[in-house]
Amino acid sequence: MGVTGPTGPVMDRDEVDRALARLGAEHEAIETSLLALQDHAGRRLLEGAELTGVTQERWTATEASITLLWTYFDAYTDALRSARDIRSRRRWSSREDLVELTELLNGDSVTVAGSATATANAPTLHGSPTKLSERYSLTTLVDRMNELYATSLDMVVAADAVWSALPARIDLLAAELQRTRRLAHSVGVRPGEHPAGDDLERITRILTKLREQVVSDPLAFWVAAEGSSAPGGGRPDTTVYDREARALDDVRREIDAVLTVRQDAEKRIVKLRDLLSRADRTLAEARTARGEVLAKIAATEVPVVSGPPTVLQEQLAAAAEYRRQAQWHRLSPLLESLEQKAEDELLRARESLTAVTAPLAVRAELRGRLDAYKAKVARHGLAEDSLLVERYEKARRMLWSAPCDLRAAEQAVLRYQHAAAELLGGPRVPGQGVPGQGVPGQGVPEDRRGPGA
Repeated sequence: MGVTGPTGPVMDRDEVDRALARLGAEHEAIETSLLALQDHAGRRLLEGAELTGVTQERWTATEASITLLWTYFDAYTDALRSARDIRSRRRWSSREDLVELTELLNGDSVTVAGSATATANAPTLHGSPTKLSERYSLTTLVDRMNELYATSLDMVVAADAVWSALPARIDLLAAELQRTRRLAHSVGVRPGEHPAGDDLERITRILTKLREQVVSDPLAFWVAAEGSSAPGGGRPDTTVYDREARALDDVRREIDAVLTVRQDAEKRIVKLRDLLSRADRTLAEARTARGEVLAKIAATEVPVVSGPPTVLQEQLAAAAEYRRQAQWHRLSPLLESLEQKAEDELLRARESLTAVTAPLAVRAELRGRLDAYKAKVARHGLAEDSLLVERYEKARRMLWSAPCDLRAAEQAVLRYQHAAAELLGGPRVPGQGVPGQGVPGQGVPEDRRGPGA
């Protein structure tokens, strides 16, 4: 390559042939890519869609880029055809042919006529201003086409990815929403009457609006991958869809709970009636026991027993009415509240009965303790002891008379215990006992120790 021309060293025949082969391969690859872009489903959808927002702006630029791509490709094709024609004139190209081929293959030999229609919205190479015509070398033209192709394909692939992913998922969720709405209506969950019904209306509005936005402006729902230069690098933004899908799941769970109420309502209402009936019977028993305690026990305070709360019976009647009218959404929270209140009421009734009958329990414990000591001294042959007989009879009269003075009776039982302990030789019973104190289990000596107190 000793010969030089306007564009530098003149290429020899082998260099020309290699350049033509390389450019031919690039031409074939570019043509295949352009045809694939032309037939891309996303591009066809973009052509026929009513676009808005960022997608409309980018598609306007992309359409101009694709038009310009074909303009560049046609110019590239013409230049390559001219070079091949020159090379095919002779088997051994002359110097003039090689100079011309060098200029065509390496120089700025390709003129592209600018068009306001074709290039008004297309991105310019490296930010250069648009001109009525520009001259490029074949290598620069290939770089320019690669750049325009990458940006165009990125936009088309991104829009197609969103359209392929989101509308179908939204439609499936909308179908599930309709099934849930029908089921909700069957159990009385309606807008304005139940929060879940309001949620269904809100989800419906959001999904309808979301689908419209996705169809008209898919690129508004595209998240580009950071650091990725590959066309279409990124993913559809499903944030809104995912949020509404979770909200619909929550509504379905709420409706499932209402359905469970519908299936178990009768059993739960029967159980509630039983609980409240048991509470009423327990309170009635406590009132009767209070009268008995007041008649049999003296010098003690007996708590007053309140009547059953009528509000629970009213709520139970309302629950039965909701069940008859199939108002399951109202029955569900009412049953949950009633079940807890009924359990609390039964517990309160039992506590009242225990508190009222406590004096009778104390008297029964004192009677048992007195008889236990009498049996114990009888086993040791001390039943006829005059002091024990006297104290036993006194304590017995107190405990088996009405009204019984529990404090005096307890002291009488303690005095009998003291005397028995002295005679049996065991430790002395404390002077002030507590009702319910167990009987000492000391061993009994063979001899008696005096008459006691």
